[in-house]
Order: sequence, then C-alpha cells, then structure tokens
Amino acid sequence: MSQYAGVFDDQGNKPYVIDIEKETLENTNFRTTMWTGSKLQMTVMEIPVGDSIGLEAHEGIDQFLRIEAGKGLCQMGESADNLDFEVEVEDDDAIFVPADMWHNVTNIGDEPLKLYTIYAGPDHVAGTVHQTKADAEADPNEHDH
Repeated sequence: MSQYAGVFDDQGNKPYVIDIEKETLENTNFRTTMWTGSKLQMTVMEIPVGDSIGLEAHEGIDQFLRIEAGKGLCQMGESADNLDFEVEVEDDDAIFVPADMWHNVTNIGDEPLKLYTIYAGPDHVAGTVHQTKADAEADPNEHDH
C-alpha cells in the first residue's frame, strides 16, 4: 500500500526537497499532488497497463512530464480530434506540453507507467490524491476538458 493512500499533506508554499525518482517509483496512486505553489505544481502518477492519463488540455498552463518506469504513447494536437503528434516514450524521457495543447499518454507496456508531472501554474487543488483514474474522473474539482 502506498504511503499516500488516503491523505497526503501537500508540501506546497514551503521549502521542500525530495528524491523525486524514489517518490515516483513508490507511488501507487493514479495521482498524488506533492507540491502546489502559486505558479508551479508537481504530482506523481501511476498509469495501469492499457490505461491513460486521459485526453485533456490545460488552459494557459504549460506542462512537463518525465517517465521514470514503463512504456507509453504520447499524443498531442491542436484539437481533441486531431492528435497529429505521436511519440513512444519510456524511462528517462521528458515530455513538454505547451499550454492549451490537447494531449494524452497511454500505457502501452506490460508494467505500470510511472511518471511525474510539473504544471506551470497549478492544475489540481492542493493536496489532491486520486487512488484511481475513476477517482480523478469523479472529482468535482477536476476540470472538464
């Protein structure tokens, strides 16, 4: 069971140092929001085999993702029905998503896809923990994209 199951105290707006690779690899929640500041947010994620982050676009927010374990398919495009950018990603790859760009990352490997993501600025409510993608989809605080 993850150390973040249930409640995690978002460490935002105060100094914070972590071993980001260790925290990412040990996380078993779909999403754990680790740090939320006024202009930046960091979450760790685990995407089950065959599942995805979910097609989305962040209005006015740039995003950085780094793969720590697993294999995925990164897709991006100007609209939800035109994802004309596709690249397979794996351990150590970094993904840069421009603000307002539609994007998704799907786990195409045979193990959980482990990644962390940094939003500039924040996209989730401080302290957000979603144990599953279904929890994320049911959260009324999440954006409808």
